[in-house]
Amino acid sequence: MRLHDIGKLSTRMFKTNPARTWLTIAGMGIGTGAVVTLVALGFGLQNIILEQIVFGETLLSLSVSSPLTRGVQLNDAAIADFRAMPNVKDVAAMAQFPTLITMKGLTGNAFVQGVDPAYYRYIGASAVAGELHTEKNKNTTTDGVVLTKALLKLFDIADPKDAIGQTVTFRVLVPVEGKDDVQEVPIDRNYRVIGVSNDDAFISAFMQLSELRNYIQITQYEKAQVRVTASEFLAPDTALIIGKGYIVTALSKTVDQANKIFSGIQVVLAVFGSIALAVSAIGMFNTMTVTLLERTKEIGIMRTLGASSQDIKILFLSESVIVGFLGGVMGITFGLIIGGTLNGLVNLAAANFGGKAMTLFSFPITFLLFIAAFSAVVGFLTGVFPAVRASKLSPLDAMRYG
Repeated sequence: MRLHDIGKLSTRMFKTNPARTWLTIAGMGIGTGAVVTLVALGFGLQNIILEQIVFGETLLSLSVSSPLTRGVQLNDAAIADFRAMPNVKDVAAMAQFPTLITMKGLTGNAFVQGVDPAYYRYIGASAVAGELHTEKNKNTTTDGVVLTKALLKLFDIADPKDAIGQTVTFRVLVPVEGKDDVQEVPIDRNYRVIGVSNDDAFISAFMQLSELRNYIQITQYEKAQVRVTASEFLAPDTALIIGKGYIVTALSKTVDQANKIFSGIQVVLAVFGSIALAVSAIGMFNTMTVTLLERTKEIGIMRTLGASSQDIKILFLSESVIVGFLGGVMGITFGLIIGGTLNGLVNLAAANFGGKAMTLFSFPITFLLFIAAFSAVVGFLTGVFPAVRASKLSPLDAMRYG
């Protein structure tokens, strides 16, 4: 049987039984749509979490801190030691002190952090308003500070842009060496807010480390970001630093763990969606079986006219693959409509209540292509039994049927 003839015969069902055919496709579409929607939710949640991470240098940085025992100090000697390690490109230190910060006549408790400009890149910080300290502007922003979004809440500033240009002052609380006490050190300089970072969890203000040194003697650092030259050196350098007694965390490990967790979530969601798909597949199998019974005499005529058993098998499998594939396309359409609608409603609610827009349902093109191919495979599998049974029918018995 020619390919052209198989194509015409396998699509004849749209003319002879259009209602039943489209209902079968719709059933497959509902099952496939459930899988698409639920897995898209998993992709969306994964993207929402991971989009907060700035890829690149952030993933090549190791966050180093001293153990709580204070037996090992993170000081200038330690920073120099890290810089001398093999495959280390740069080290950016951060000194942190409690402070009383005053802005707009109000005073609140926060932290002041002295950092090198590269530190922002290595922790994945970005500006939601204004600018951060950089290598280009470090000489012109010695009197500039960067506030976190969380700090703005102390002063009831809703829009980060409103903080740009404001004047702030600091009174830093410095621990007294050898005593369980702190000394208040006023910094005799007015600072201007040049930027607001995307950190909405930690109440702090950043100034350049060199500027903080002008007023406070820094003997040790709170944290250091060690930037390695390539990802393959993350593990060996981590082991070296841990061997020196420091605590090391790497964002790359967090990302890997998060991806594994979300992969598991996607599998669980896919299993729930597959239940609806299995029910649809059973309905499709039942339809193909009924079609076989209705067309038994037709099969006998085709065999009498010279069609082989293999031709009959290919004909039934072609029908089931077409129905399965179209069901997958319809399911993808259902999923896109449902996901797009819910994304729109979530973003509308976020806009009305001052939240951040997000994509709750995400549809990677590779995933959609896989679903279309998988639906065709499901259609093929549901058609195997009816196709084999049809190919084994005796032409004479088939002619007598009905």
